[in-house]
Amino acid sequence: MKNITGELYVRFDNHISPQDLQPAIDRFWAISGQKINDLNQNYDSAQGSPVFTVKGKYTTRGWTEWTQGFQYGSEILQYDASDDVSFLEMGKKNTIDKMAPHVTHFGVHDHGFNNVSTYGNLLRLMNEGRIAENLWERNFYEMALKASGAVQARRWTTLPNGGYVYSFNGPHSLFADTIRSLRALAVSHQLGHSFMHENDAEVSLLTRLIQHAKATADYSVYYGEGRDAYDIRGRTAHESIFNLNDGNFRCPNSQQGFSPFTTWTRGLAWIMVGSAEQLEFLQTIDDSEFESEGGRIAVEGFLVKMARASCDFFIKHSAADGIPYWDTGAPNLHKLGTDYLDRPADPFNEFEPVDSSAAAIGAQGLIRLGCYLNDQDSAVGERYMQAGLTVLKTLLEEPYLSTDPSHQGLILHSVYHRPNGWDHIPDGQSVPCGESSMWGDYHARELALLVDRIANDKTYLKFFL
Repeated sequence: MKNITGELYVRFDNHISPQDLQPAIDRFWAISGQKINDLNQNYDSAQGSPVFTVKGKYTTRGWTEWTQGFQYGSEILQYDASDDVSFLEMGKKNTIDKMAPHVTHFGVHDHGFNNVSTYGNLLRLMNEGRIAENLWERNFYEMALKASGAVQARRWTTLPNGGYVYSFNGPHSLFADTIRSLRALAVSHQLGHSFMHENDAEVSLLTRLIQHAKATADYSVYYGEGRDAYDIRGRTAHESIFNLNDGNFRCPNSQQGFSPFTTWTRGLAWIMVGSAEQLEFLQTIDDSEFESEGGRIAVEGFLVKMARASCDFFIKHSAADGIPYWDTGAPNLHKLGTDYLDRPADPFNEFEPVDSSAAAIGAQGLIRLGCYLNDQDSAVGERYMQAGLTVLKTLLEEPYLSTDPSHQGLILHSVYHRPNGWDHIPDGQSVPCGESSMWGDYHARELALLVDRIANDKTYLKFFL
């Protein structure tokens, strides 16, 4: 079967059902609980947020505190999956005690990561009846989420035809990652909030959400339409650079990938899941709210185009088990042989690392896109669903699932910043392997919970109200 552009997307068609993965998911949650307890009891939070493991122990990296919400959000997800109230109390206490600075953090583009993963998950559980209704507690979560959305929306660069939430690199910089922080704007908008600017000018958070998503679709994603000499459908750029004097796009760039003209797979994965979940969210919005941005059909059209292109590229450029290498243009991939994508990924190879965190993030994008498209074309939707389930099946097994109780990480073979050399390389290996990241572990939990709920016909897991 071919998609609307004629590109094949038949890989990973393994006829897996969500129910087939239930025993492995149950095992996953048992291991996950042990890892969370270990981290909570033994990690010294005075050193900063845990970011990635070195020799199996979580450590930090002073850049920004962008992973703290994943740490405490994981505790909340663990309660959601297990009904173990100790994890709920842990997540609540840590959110109340430690997350307030993230709500008013004007210096980062990570509000969706930190605040929706904590305050947002707690509000979601209350809305679902999974925790007791408490008016003051509800108001506390809602106020945090309202403020977070407005603070994030204030970090804005205006373009001639829209704009974007700029990265911590500065107003010239649009990151692929930030499409997932649009969750903060979405929830704040649903709660009836807006961003109040100079002279009491009211700015719509929905408008800024749509405009940022459009900038990402236009500049961070390629569609094989001749944009430049490296315009391959679905390829993504980690960073897009703009001239602030006139708002013109200048060039692609990459902070954590190999080059501006190759695809860093975690950036690709952020776009996959960010575009798919925004399609889900926008179904809750009245048609009239799209008028200023060209109407619902136009907005959903560019989001579907972006989601399908990025998901197809992920499928085409991942190994046979659904695990991608850290960058699709990494310089030593050719040393793995011309057939390296036709066999399972090898995290212990001598030449280039895999990135399991990109797999965990991207798989959720595949599954959400599959569910979204299922009503329009069940065969197309099922293709993406099968791809996502294949990735999850791989992550739930060794060598990716961390079964060693002395290792604090949950999902092994994650990569943080290959160009900067931040990742641990074990003795006897030539590339990073065997370590975990807080974002990889969190998103694996989110992915497992999504499929767990689908398998058991429970409420579909979503970030919005």
